[in-house]
Amino acid sequence: MSAYKLFEAEYNLMDIIWSHEPINSTELVKKAEESLGWKKSTTYTVLRKLVHKGFLRNEEATVSALVSREDALYAESKDFLDRFFQGSLPSFLASFTGEGKLSEKELAEIRKMMEEDNG
Repeated sequence: MSAYKLFEAEYNLMDIIWSHEPINSTELVKKAEESLGWKKSTTYTVLRKLVHKGFLRNEEATVSALVSREDALYAESKDFLDRFFQGSLPSFLASFTGEGKLSEKELAEIRKMMEEDNG
């Protein structure tokens, strides 16, 4: 799972790419400047790191993801659960319910997801 570790800047660029892929690298630079305020050099530095880490392919100035948004989010979520809750989803949920932070609607959504997952 650690292979899918993204730093915040990397995630921000991946988010743009996932939303617009495949994307021309020139267009990616424009979008990163518009939404993140990045200079061209920053975008290309982060892009190179993501290619090196195996998240992206950059061929003939066209950038596309090799790791889906869903796979990256799953890995990040799993890593978070493992580090802070010993991999226990019930412990994670209890950290919210013990403080009464989940609304009835949110609890109903969780119940529905559990029922659908268990068939």
